[in-house]
Amino acid sequence: MPSGGISPRQKAAILCVTLGREGAAAIFRHLPDDLVEKLTVEMVRINDVPPEHAEIVQREVAENVLARGYAVEGGVRYARDVLTQAVGESRAAAILSRLSTYMESTPFEFLRESPPDQICAFLRGEHPQTVALVIVNLPSTELAAKVMQLMPPAEQSDVAMRIALMGQTPPDVVKDVAAVMERKLETVLRQEYSAARGVGSLADILNNSDRGTERNVLEFLADTNPELADEVRALLFVFDDLLKLDDRTIQLVLKEVDSKDLALALRGTPDEVKERILGNISQRAAEMVRDEMTLMPPQRRRVVEEAQSKVVAVVRKLEDAGLIVLARGEAVGDEDELVA
Repeated sequence: MPSGGISPRQKAAILCVTLGREGAAAIFRHLPDDLVEKLTVEMVRINDVPPEHAEIVQREVAENVLARGYAVEGGVRYARDVLTQAVGESRAAAILSRLSTYMESTPFEFLRESPPDQICAFLRGEHPQTVALVIVNLPSTELAAKVMQLMPPAEQSDVAMRIALMGQTPPDVVKDVAAVMERKLETVLRQEYSAARGVGSLADILNNSDRGTERNVLEFLADTNPELADEVRALLFVFDDLLKLDDRTIQLVLKEVDSKDLALALRGTPDEVKERILGNISQRAAEMVRDEMTLMPPQRRRVVEEAQSKVVAVVRKLEDAGLIVLARGEAVGDEDELVA
């Protein structure tokens, strides 16, 4: 992954992880409490740090430190000359461009990595003049444009007019508005801790609902929050739920599954799951899968879960195509009626 694909907060978390406990603790001692909390949340989300990611982050930190030192010592022009001699013109320009986003930060810099729809949600209910002030002070015009695109047409026009007529705003006013927005963002981050419970509860409800209810809810979520919809879908049918399917349905599913994926997916599963699955393929195919499992070295849990997700994805695909039917709660309404 190129460095542009890793957010600044992720880079900071990767640096802390790669430096080890003592190194991370030394960094944390120099950070304010709110930033420590944000980095802690990001570090919890990191499972493994690929060596190439660690190298990218560490090299970027070293380059930034050097570039900052040169800029302080003799200005940006001096820094550019030294870096050009050291790493070439193209690389020097890239380093200084990256560094400029930190040197020229605005009161709303904390929103740089926020999704436009989240910013739009923060602004909902605010006075149009406040909305205009925030948008015009966002870290980039691209982000400002995306936020405006998400607004209702009437509000969009009103805010655009206010931006066009806006005079110079006192810095203190801009900082006060930014402080309010940052507090709202902190509230959202704290809510992330309990988000998984909400998703799990919704999945439990949908697992006991009829197909029509599930489809309506998922279509709504897909339109309004695609990532949340994917989280719910992932919990609606788990690999061990294959035991709930009849033999014919299992056979239809397994026809679409690669034997290597199946061998991976069966690693660490209960014997009853293994026997039920392998009992629904040919004896020769079952022997091949068992041999694959025997010869296969120990696998990370994440790799096994990815293989199981592929099998579950086949189940969902066949259901959506109408080729199989999953057992659910009793249907209500028109979908339960017979159609001539």
